[in-house]
Amino acid sequence: MKILFCGDVVGRAGRDAVLKYVPLLRGEYKPDAVIVSGDNAAGGFGITPSVCAEFFKIGVDVITGGDHIWDQKDIPGYLSKEPRLLRPHNFPATTPGKGCLLIETKTGKKLLILHLLGQVFHKEHAACPFACADEALSAYRLGGSVDAIFVDIHAEATSEKNALGLYLDGRVSAVVGSHTHVPTADARILPSGTAYQTDAGMCGDYHNSVIGFDKDAPLQRFVSKITKIRMQPASGEGTLCGVLVEVDDSTGRALSITPVMRGGALGEKKT
Repeated sequence: MKILFCGDVVGRAGRDAVLKYVPLLRGEYKPDAVIVSGDNAAGGFGITPSVCAEFFKIGVDVITGGDHIWDQKDIPGYLSKEPRLLRPHNFPATTPGKGCLLIETKTGKKLLILHLLGQVFHKEHAACPFACADEALSAYRLGGSVDAIFVDIHAEATSEKNALGLYLDGRVSAVVGSHTHVPTADARILPSGTAYQTDAGMCGDYHNSVIGFDKDAPLQRFVSKITKIRMQPASGEGTLCGVLVEVDDSTGRALSITPVMRGGALGEKKT
């Protein structure tokens, strides 16, 4: 099984990159499933039902939401009726939606997607992602009841993501981080067969931005400590950043993890 995961989509530049490159990547790699982090897809803050529909139309199977999942007013109601959009699983059970979804691919394989939110430096005060992962995975056996398990850990601290990867090593096919918008150079297979990368990066404008946002507002905050300019997504050409994970169909363990970059400042070929 092949799983394509695209990192945090930031604004129109990120949406355009996803809409342009996901169909091309589907033709190039022929993934069995495509997962996209839609955390900043709508003006940089959350996602809307219409953006979800655009992504589903081009073959995205599941969208994860991150810490900005509640930013758009229509999303609580939409989560209640659209299981393919996930909010972090370690939010209270009384909140709309779910953070864990079992899907069947077109080839009949069963893939479980688990979406978690980190605790370190996050203000949401979500439940422990480690304990939540134990609870969510208790009903499934990798290579048995499910063919693959993919975990999107949306977290600020690299140490927390790294720790979760090692904690789940051998129990899931892949643990890939999102949220910090910068692709890390540590893609690898952990000792017991789980694919891992601390952050897949973002789908957005890397050329003249601060993590996908127009540079003026964040620079003002860093330099003057005064917030006068509203954060806006950068509008240059977007890069799609993500990872492709290949899984052994008999065991559910990862065979490879390959960073993917297309378009924009990072995807262009340097000479």
